[in-house]
Amino acid sequence: MKNKFIKKTAILLVTIFGIGGCTDLDLEPFGEFTSVQVYQDFDNYIQVLAKMYAGLATSGQSGPDGRGDIGGQDEGASTYLRAFWKLQELPTDEAIISWNDEGLPTLNTLTFSSDNGFIAAMYYRIFYQITLANEFIRELSDENLDSRGISEANQQTARLYREEARFLRALSYYHALDLFGNVPFVTEQDAVGSFFPEQINRQDLFSYIESELLDVIPNLVPAGQNEYARADQAAARMLLAKMYLNAEVYTGQQRYSEVIAQLNEVLNAGYSLEPDYNHLFFADNDQSPEIIFPISFDQASTMSWGGATFLVNAAIGGTMRNFYSFGVPGGWQGMRTRPEIVRLYPGTDGTPDARGWFHTDEQQIDIVSISTFQDGYGVLKFRNITRDTEDRPDGPVSDHVSVDFPLFRLADAYLMYAEAVLRGGSGGTESQALDYINALRERAYGNSEGNISSGDLNLDFILDERARELKWEATRRTDLIRYGRFTGGAYIWQWKGGVFEGTSVPEFRDLYPLPQADLIANPTLQQNPGY
Repeated sequence: MKNKFIKKTAILLVTIFGIGGCTDLDLEPFGEFTSVQVYQDFDNYIQVLAKMYAGLATSGQSGPDGRGDIGGQDEGASTYLRAFWKLQELPTDEAIISWNDEGLPTLNTLTFSSDNGFIAAMYYRIFYQITLANEFIRELSDENLDSRGISEANQQTARLYREEARFLRALSYYHALDLFGNVPFVTEQDAVGSFFPEQINRQDLFSYIESELLDVIPNLVPAGQNEYARADQAAARMLLAKMYLNAEVYTGQQRYSEVIAQLNEVLNAGYSLEPDYNHLFFADNDQSPEIIFPISFDQASTMSWGGATFLVNAAIGGTMRNFYSFGVPGGWQGMRTRPEIVRLYPGTDGTPDARGWFHTDEQQIDIVSISTFQDGYGVLKFRNITRDTEDRPDGPVSDHVSVDFPLFRLADAYLMYAEAVLRGGSGGTESQALDYINALRERAYGNSEGNISSGDLNLDFILDERARELKWEATRRTDLIRYGRFTGGAYIWQWKGGVFEGTSVPEFRDLYPLPQADLIANPTLQQNPGY
């Protein structure tokens, strides 16, 4: 049964006054009380914290639509996870979408510009989350807690909430770092009110996030000890390890030993691989021992047209409904994968690798027409069913889904460890890296048939294995950039650069542009080069 923490947002009534940070962020008020009234009562604190977690999943205050958090955006299309997933997957070899909504075709082809609404949606979601966190952290300062007469016991709990908010802010700033590079920067220390936030460079933002995570980790709940879907030490260490793994991209400095140091703490924290790979992406995946930090969804209390509802429904089309149970009433005829990913697996129909499950009936492997769903193989991954209902094609269905998105999971930690070792990081061994990789492959194959030897373990293999294991989990763009294969001509896939056979793309596209509207609203901002 889903944990009830996220449901606390249903009764959240709070208007945050003076929330600023992004200069063109049209925020919609979501309640009827002032911040003074809300924070006077300790019982409200958990509701505001729940709102911050829910901000990764939902779009506003009225379920799937209505009273959206951010004005001027398509509410369903601009949810945090849906926007993040599109930017991480659609410009890569892992996914393509058939819809012609303005902005999507140029994401498919890596030809986007600064007026792309889907890029803006992610940018504004990031800063909405940061703004909420800044206000919450400011209001829960020790001085404010004392002045309101909050008991010492409740103050201790409030300080934990404050550390979780700092983690959530670091997570969003990490996404800003990775996607946009040089962005407006505001913390709880900045005065409340309208002003032009100063732009921080990528290296300084990296240092800030690093210092925040190192500071909060000791104060968070130990791994696995918090409520499900709330941050703990393992979640913060995974985020820090991801940042260190990409540090050379962000700062020009390698930090692979630090990757291993953080991962060793996670790897010894009691997590284990989910025995059945497919169960990681079912509606009861909150029971999995592998998921370290999810974005949680519940089809009754956290309804959204983004997030997991999007991932399940948009991947269904063609004849797929005739063959499989998805736990939803229909398909949106949207996403498929490109042939380069299919060919990473030893086969398609009946492949021994459980991760290479594609729908091929009446589909062709080549994407001759992007807008035709039958061009490209369907990916069978996220499904709104449970372990008990997976063999029931006539099982229960719902418009919205309860599949949690595994933002951090143990398999990724295994792959990151192996890559950091191969890149020269200390604190780990190649023999342990090989054991981790073969554990993933034994799960995928059901036996040792797919195991590799030490001679097969190299960086190219790791990149391919990351695609096989983490396909559609919003890591691919970052992975390809780290390997120098997202832009340029070292690796070409269908429709890269806007032509069927693919072509080289300029390196400046490793970063997304800041939205043109924000540049107009804040004249102190400088656009990323090339746009």
